Parts: sequence; C-alpha cells; structure tokens
Amino acid sequence: MDTDVYDHIVVGAGSAGCVLAARLSQDIGRRVLLVEAGGPHSAETAEKIASPLAWPELLDSAACWGDTTVTQRATGTSTLIARGRGLGGSSAINAMMFARGHRSGYDAWETAGWAYADLLPYFRRSETAPHRDPAVRGTDGPLTPRPADPLSPLILAGLEAAAQCGHPTARDLSSGLEEGFGRPDWNIVAGRRQSATDAYLTSAVRARANLHIIDGALVHRLLIEQGRCTGVVYAPPDAPGTLVTVRSRRDVVLTAGAFGSAQLLLLSGVGPREHLRSLGIPVVHDAPEVGANLRDHPISNLVYRAAKPLAPGDQRGEVWGFCRSPYATDGPDHQILLVDAPGHRSHGLGRTYSISVILARPASRGTVRLASADPLTRPLIDPRYLQDGDDLKIMTAGVRAARRIGSAPALASWCHSEVAPGHEVDTDEELATFVRDNLGSINHPAGTCRLGTDEQSVVDTALRVRGVDGLRVADASVMPGALVGFPHATVYAIAERAAQLVRDAPAP
Repeated sequence: MDTDVYDHIVVGAGSAGCVLAARLSQDIGRRVLLVEAGGPHSAETAEKIASPLAWPELLDSAACWGDTTVTQRATGTSTLIARGRGLGGSSAINAMMFARGHRSGYDAWETAGWAYADLLPYFRRSETAPHRDPAVRGTDGPLTPRPADPLSPLILAGLEAAAQCGHPTARDLSSGLEEGFGRPDWNIVAGRRQSATDAYLTSAVRARANLHIIDGALVHRLLIEQGRCTGVVYAPPDAPGTLVTVRSRRDVVLTAGAFGSAQLLLLSGVGPREHLRSLGIPVVHDAPEVGANLRDHPISNLVYRAAKPLAPGDQRGEVWGFCRSPYATDGPDHQILLVDAPGHRSHGLGRTYSISVILARPASRGTVRLASADPLTRPLIDPRYLQDGDDLKIMTAGVRAARRIGSAPALASWCHSEVAPGHEVDTDEELATFVRDNLGSINHPAGTCRLGTDEQSVVDTALRVRGVDGLRVADASVMPGALVGFPHATVYAIAERAAQLVRDAPAP
C-alpha cells in the first residue's frame, strides 16, 4: 500500500543518515523521511552504547548486524565485520576514534573532486574542536571530539617507546596531516559516547514537523519507474507480513553503509547483469561495479603480559601512529595502535595489553554479493584479505616495527613477556604465518559503490547513481580508494557534502 510522499527519503540511520536527515530538514519546506532497519534498543543496550568501555560487548548484541565474511583464502577462516544496527548505526558501537584519514590516502580521490582539500570544509562543518588549529579543525559543528586526558601510564610509556624507535610525534593526529604517533580525538563527552544520534538527531531536530523517523523498518527494495527512483518499499515495524511504499518527489539517498547500500541496489536490479539474472532479479540497470571494490582494513595483534596492573582510561585504545613500511611509496601504508587491553584475541590472559598492526592501504579488493533475492538473507562478503599486492609483506613488516616499540626501554617496566607471537617466532615466514593466523577486521568496509568520473563508477561526482535518476549514495561505500586511517570522520564529511549537494540541486 502507498502511505505518504516526501521530498527526500534517507535509507539508513547510521552516521551518514543522521547527518542527511538533520541537514535536509533544516529547510521547513522539505519533508524528509529517515528509515532505519534496526529497532529501538533495550535499556541495557542503550546503557552499553553510552558507556565507552562497554563497546566490545556491543559487537555481540542486537545493536550489531553480526556480519561475517566468507572463508578467506589467505587464512582459511571467516571473520566478523561489525556494523551498527539501529539509530546511530556504527557510531553507536564503534571504538569512538575520531580521526581523518591521512591526507595521502585521499590523493586517489582527487580526479573525482573529492580530495582532502575538497572535503576540508565539510570536515570542519561536522565538528567543534577548540583545542586544535581552527584553520584546519572546526569551530561550530555538532560533534565535539576531544583527546583522552589524562592518558594512562601505559599509553604514555607507549608514546615514549615509539619516539625511542624513531617515530615522529604528531601534534594533531586526527587532522590527517601528520605522520608519526600522537593522541587522537575521541567521540566521548563527559565520559559518555557521542554518537551521530546524539550530535545530529537532538531532541530539537526530532521535534521538527517536517522530519519523520521510522526505525525497525527494513527497506526491501527501491521503487524504480522508467529510469527514476521514485520511492522505497519497506516492512513496517507494526504490521508484520506487510509492505509499505513511500514515494519521493525529489530523491532517495542511500546511507546504509558499504554492505547495506550495495545490497539494496542489487535487490532493486541495479548491479552486474549476470549476478542479478542468476538470482531471478529483473535487471533495471547493468552496473558491473555495484558491490565490487570492497576494501577493509585487516588487523593483527601482538599481545603482551603486563608486569604490573593496568589502569585503562575512558577508552581501550588510546594512541596510534601512521607508519611506513619498506614497501611504502606515497605515504603511510600501515598503522600501529597501542591498546591497554588484549585486542580481539585475549589468549586467555587477564592482565595483558596489545600493540596492533593495521593494514592502512590494502591492495586487495573484494566483493559484496547477494546470497539470494530475499532481502532478509545476509549478503556474501568477501574482502579477499591479503591476496593482492604487498599486503602480507606490509603486515609482516608492521609486526616487526610494532615489536621494536614493544621492546623499547620505555615499555620495559610494563612488559613481563610477549605472549603472541612469542620470541621464538622471528623469520619473515614465521611472522607471515602469525599474521594470517591472527587476522581480524577493524571494521572499516568501504568502496562498494565507488564514485568517479568514469562511466564504470557507480556514482558520479555529485553522488548520483549512474543510470537511475533521483537516487544517490552518501556513505563509506562511495570511497574510490583506500582510506589511510579510520573512516568515521570521513563518513561525516561525505554526508555533510552530500547534504549540500542535495540542497543545491534543482527540483526535478
């Protein structure tokens, strides 16, 4: 049945969706609908979301979709890639790190007009960071990121250890302009998480008469008629077994993330022809790159038994650095993260800390594909970790660099012993095996709806889906190349720019 007509329909209430809904509804003449698949959180889950130290528990909760990859050829295992479910999306379950990617990583975006300098006004628009350089950081945005203060003694020792190993010290690591180690900013305010919902969907915004938010409503498909997206079809939370159609006068914007946006395009007949036909989905537009170009940042953790009690602060991982391996060519290619907790593999020891190695510029690209035409069936996610280029060599070199930090004099009083990989593991081949055997995801999927100027790109430079009028994508899926660093701040900037593009576009 048909229920209503809006000017803009935003699908997915994660970080990007919250931005779009808030910014577009500032114009009282525009009716905006925000649709989110995840339902309201229980009081217990809501408290865990608000509590910074509780975020690991959220990865096994109703606030997370619980996606896993297909078995990876490089590791012989599958791994969890977490994404948030419910208002706030991944901003409600992530580790709250707020940092732009390193500037060098945006170079691949330059030809499409989305390089660092192009995004800078939108980075600044999203934040208020009075403790940083106002020429680079924002002064009046909804987000209020701050560095951890004070740092735990272990983390301070780790910073000194990195300097002892020759790594430069960065003044504002979250700016994306520096290499080396420093204290990044966090989405933590007065000891509580600040999610996209907290920052953008405030009580005043939710009270706007022209903004309607529906959660617990999974969008099944896009309504595409004569080459134009005119609405969406969703399952309402209060009427199981029924479907509702809502229509848009101007456009539909997908903000369901690297998995959800690609999945919805495929379910709606926009994607590789042969893949759609194999599932009996009518082809609306043959778009071979929908669901292609998936990139994620894999991580391996060195684990240390602590020689004395740890005193973690408001968050578990507190400092990290942009680093270059011997294989780096045009900027940092890995990150090293010092965490005052065991990381994703505890090895059964309580008093441990870890030094994690993150592949920041993966050459390997994977896919998101449908397992069936049923929108309730999870997609097939294949990041193809460590299969291309120098990815495994860079990770192995990163482990060696992390080890040097772990054994530096500044950490000597903290380190009882190296639990993993253990000092008996030392050759390149042994360390490469350790990387493969201890590989996880740091949950940064991107690229499945690549933007670009070429006709094969899924969206153009204004984020409009090629081949379908009235449809845009504005989330991590549009990133055209590897993001060197954490993606959260960049997703906010993409969404801020998308809101400006949508507002400035003439009515059809």
